[in-house]
Amino acid sequence: MTPPAVPFAHQPVLAAEIAERARGARRVVDATLGGGGHASLFWAAGAAVLGIDRDPRAIAAARARLGEEGITYLEAPYASDAALEAIGRFAPDVILLDLGVSSPQLDDEARGFTFRPGAPLDMRMGDDAATAADLLNTADAEELRRIFREYGDERQAGRLAREIVRRRGTAPFATSDELVNAIRAVLGPRSGPPDFARLFQAVRIAVNDELGGLARALPAMRDALVPGGRIAVISYHSGEDRIVKHSFQEWARTCVCPVEQPVCTCRGRPLGRLEPRKPVYPSDAEAQHNPRARSATLRTFRTIEV
Repeated sequence: MTPPAVPFAHQPVLAAEIAERARGARRVVDATLGGGGHASLFWAAGAAVLGIDRDPRAIAAARARLGEEGITYLEAPYASDAALEAIGRFAPDVILLDLGVSSPQLDDEARGFTFRPGAPLDMRMGDDAATAADLLNTADAEELRRIFREYGDERQAGRLAREIVRRRGTAPFATSDELVNAIRAVLGPRSGPPDFARLFQAVRIAVNDELGGLARALPAMRDALVPGGRIAVISYHSGEDRIVKHSFQEWARTCVCPVEQPVCTCRGRPLGRLEPRKPVYPSDAEAQHNPRARSATLRTFRTIEV
């Protein structure tokens, strides 16, 4: 059953830059539809839009905003087989992935993305995964250490993992308070919101398999584009951006054979080019007006035209 639509006022990040990349496009996929902010730009420019989101609340909000004419909705994770097959059939000129959590999701305490006191440890983008509480109560110490080290850049990841395992032996983790108290016990009384935000984000990335899904989806999305099509990705985490940057750079190379191999046996041609070569960041004015845009990085790849 689809949950009722909730207020989903969200300011799209890098809107002018995304609109420029989609100029003239006839078929656009917004693979992280959210409340429809970016999709509204494509729709207003006359493009047919395929909007995808794993969050039924986001689909409901976008449908209320944009209606049914000229836009098709799909409730699914963008990296799922269903979504990638739908994108392939759609044959888009442009695909957009905005990897951020939308403001309404962050502000809805029931969704469990916040470290405010008493919030449930949920953090699911949709209803198709285990919750953050499930993860914290069942993962072994090595897996928790990896999550906090790789996704949260936490130097004391091992100590934090062991502290969580010790605490859950007494009482299971259920709310933000348990995780915040474990972080404070390890990082000390000077730890605060920046630490909580960084480590809660690490748990969210693991809960939703965000990096694994991104790595799986990018090649399939590239292959779904028409010749000369563009894929644009807005990332907010160094791990996300690293996957996007390395993928785009590898696709743009003529040869991907090992350097020690004397004769090229690979594709022997680039699959397209980065356009522009350097990443794009929000202006100072946008970052000041919309603080959640501050960590955004936009990269765009254009497939070869023949």
